[in-house]
Amino acid sequence: QVQLVESGGGLVQAGDSLRLACVYSGYTFVSMSMAWFRQAPGKEREFVSYISWGNINTHYADSVSGRFTISRDNAKNTVYLQMNSLKPQDTAVYYCAARSSRIPTFNIDLYDYWGQGTQVTVSS
Repeated sequence: QVQLVESGGGLVQAGDSLRLACVYSGYTFVSMSMAWFRQAPGKEREFVSYISWGNINTHYADSVSGRFTISRDNAKNTVYLQMNSLKPQDTAVYYCAARSSRIPTFNIDLYDYWGQGTQVTVSS
C-alpha cells in the first residue's frame, strides 16, 4: 500500500523560505513520478511542480518558477519542495502526489496517490 506523508509547512512572512518534504512508502519509489500541488481556500487544487523518477525532468507552474525548486532523494524515498521568496498568494495546503509512471505530468487526474497535505501560510 502506498503512503505519502508531507511535512514542513508553517506560518512565515513574505520573503521567507520553507522546505516541504514528502516521504513515500510502498511500491518502488524510483519508478514513480512525483509532484506537488496546492489548494488555496475557495480555489481548485492546482499544479505546482513535478519531477521525474531519475531527477532529469522537472517542471514548474509559472507562478512559482524561479522561486521554488523540486528535488528527490531516492535513497530516502523523499521528495522536497524548496520554496523561496514566499508571497501571500502562495498560502495554501500543499499536497504531494505520486504517479505510477516514469513520465511526469501536470495533469492532476493522472496521479494515483496523494498525501494528506501540509498548510503553508504566508503573511504580508
